[in-house]
Amino acid sequence: MVNEQVLTVSLEEFGLSKYEAQAYVALIAKGTISASELAYYSEIPRTKIYPTLLKLENKKLVIISKSKPIMCTAIAPEDAFDGIIHEQINKVNAMNTLISNLKKASEESRKSRGSEEKRYFHLSANNVLTQLQTMIEGSKTSIKIMTDQWGFGLLSECKEQLLSVLRRNLDVKILVSPNQICSESYRVIPDGVEIRASEITQNSFIFDETELLMINNDNGKGAIFSSTDILAGNQEKIFSNIWKNAIKTKALADMTKTEAQEIYKIIKTVNDSGLMYMLNSSMISKKPEADMFKLLEKNGISLKTKSLDDIIEIMDAVMQITCSGHVNFEANTKNITIESKLNSGHSLPWVSVLDGCLQKQGYKTRTVYQNNSNKGEKVHIKISKN
Repeated sequence: MVNEQVLTVSLEEFGLSKYEAQAYVALIAKGTISASELAYYSEIPRTKIYPTLLKLENKKLVIISKSKPIMCTAIAPEDAFDGIIHEQINKVNAMNTLISNLKKASEESRKSRGSEEKRYFHLSANNVLTQLQTMIEGSKTSIKIMTDQWGFGLLSECKEQLLSVLRRNLDVKILVSPNQICSESYRVIPDGVEIRASEITQNSFIFDETELLMINNDNGKGAIFSSTDILAGNQEKIFSNIWKNAIKTKALADMTKTEAQEIYKIIKTVNDSGLMYMLNSSMISKKPEADMFKLLEKNGISLKTKSLDDIIEIMDAVMQITCSGHVNFEANTKNITIESKLNSGHSLPWVSVLDGCLQKQGYKTRTVYQNNSNKGEKVHIKISKN
């Protein structure tokens, strides 16, 4: 059976007093009864029963007889509350209209002040991966990603979606933190995705330069900013600036993680400090090449125990990454050629490092530099044993 107490409370929410609600529920349950019986069943004081019935009659919820004893009957709910229901509906509609008008007034006010509301959507940690896969597959022109170790692991679970967009010739670029070069996640990313390394502190995924997904690596939650020209544009600029100075990783793809990390560290050390170190060394030292060796050792990089073949392989990878060049060793002529597609001395720091390595291993070197403004530059190092 329906709980009469619950019905009473619900009727009070429709605007009836407590006594009115109790009386109406009792009449619905008992049918036509006398006023004294109603007072008994509804637990309303006898002194209050007649005023309560008169109020219910005025609200057209009960019928009171003119005879004595007074008999009272509840009007059927579907008839009694039809007017009240329509009144409530009208109130709700009026409230919705009011809210819509207030919202329009707020938006017009913001526009007049030069501001406009934009929306974003929260994602729970459980839904982030599915949403990321959906957004990758739905991209039309480009995907640009900055991701730390946590985000890169998430991205490695999107291999099928990345393959799908690569078949459509989308431009896909990823910036990863250095410790992810040649990691397990790195090796999952399909060929055709260009990966560079830099110091990354956020997980930002830019799709078609208009949609932005950001993920919090502390709790795994995400937020989608859709068609936000300013925010996506700012993230695009941040990405482009970091990308321009980031270190290419393609030449490292077939190496072990340890080898790749070592080469990254060599490049980062020389790029950050090499030029100033060489200038200082040229003023105080007769052998700046050897001093470049000291710079690397000072930063925890030791090449003196490596074989000549190993050093050539390392420097070849360095030249591919920094100058789109190569290092070739001709065993018969004992001639090492360093080629760079960039000119204006881009290869010279690496020539200095290689020359220093050779001298540390007991080789005597003679260096010849050639510059061709159209084709880059070339350096020949002739080696012989001391």
